[in-house]
Amino acid sequence: MTQIVVAALYKFVSLKDYVALREPLLKTLTDNGIKGTLLLAEEGINGTVSGTREGIDALLAWLKADPRLADLDHKESYCTEQPFYRTKVKLKKEIVTLGVPGVDPNQQVGTYVEPKDWNALISDPEVLLIDTRNDYEVAIGTFEGAVDPRTKSFREFPDYIKAHYDPAKHKKVAMFCTGGIRCEKASSYMLNEGFEEVFHLKGGILKYMEEVPQEETLWRGDCFVFDNRVTVRHDLSEGDYDQCHACRNPISVEDRQSPHYAPGISCPHCWDSLSEKTRASARERQKQIELAKARNLPHPIGRDPRQATEM
Repeated sequence: MTQIVVAALYKFVSLKDYVALREPLLKTLTDNGIKGTLLLAEEGINGTVSGTREGIDALLAWLKADPRLADLDHKESYCTEQPFYRTKVKLKKEIVTLGVPGVDPNQQVGTYVEPKDWNALISDPEVLLIDTRNDYEVAIGTFEGAVDPRTKSFREFPDYIKAHYDPAKHKKVAMFCTGGIRCEKASSYMLNEGFEEVFHLKGGILKYMEEVPQEETLWRGDCFVFDNRVTVRHDLSEGDYDQCHACRNPISVEDRQSPHYAPGISCPHCWDSLSEKTRASARERQKQIELAKARNLPHPIGRDPRQATEM
């Protein structure tokens, strides 16, 4: 069975010609049979894509041929089925949206911590450990001792910090996210706010799982990923979670036993809060999915409010 390589990549770097890069990048993806989404903005590149080993290697070679992207950060994991349905290159104002003017990781960023050094840092009682991801991600897994900001989107992170923490009191702050990109923005923001010692996990949770042995892990639970695998375990194998197509929340094996669970239509997280319009849309989408599967046709794509690129 052919193994699919899933590559999460990003780099903050000035790309003033990012609009002109879109078409050649899209051609490189399609020529190599790669699916997934990449975002381009003046501040850099970000995304998660998947394909054969040869296809991903060809993409990385194409990107790194540009001197600005020669040291592009990327993490890999593997699966047996293609986890994306389409190939997209999108132009954006930000490659990860914080929404605060003047926050620029190309100018100022926190101290990177290698995965092998992370356990020692977060075991220090003087270190405030913050999970910068959103509530639905934190709910299924996080680091031991981490604070959950309970944010619905990354845009809420600055207000959360202002409401709960003081640079004069919180001297050491460590942060982490799925692949490292959110922490680049978050650490830059916090330095701007006057926090002095700001650390973040280099390569994020995925790189930690790749490099730190399971017997040494301080990670608890699964890690949410923005593709059809939904979650991965510490060994980067596919987890047991599915995803509700109505509300996009991860759903556990236990959730799927609930009387409120209807595949593609509702789950225990949303059954009593969906509008009738959303519910009708979900029913129609599920019907189209089942028809496509029965006819062996491509998966129909519906609206997904969560970017597959917040890693």
